[in-house]
Amino acid sequence: MEVDLIFRIAAIGILVAVLNQLLIRSGREEQALMTTLAGLIVVLMMIITQIDTLFQTIKSIFQL
Repeated sequence: MEVDLIFRIAAIGILVAVLNQLLIRSGREEQALMTTLAGLIVVLMMIITQIDTLFQTIKSIFQL
């Protein structure tokens, strides 16, 4: 896994955590939940892309 990917995921996590706390403190719990879910989806998409690359590499190595 690339180090910059780890940093990007960490940055998204920090941003989501801060936004979540700000929204909760302003009484917007529903928006806080949506922000958390959106962050999770973004991170999952980043990871899925990496997994796809891994599988394509494996297929190429084993000529599948």
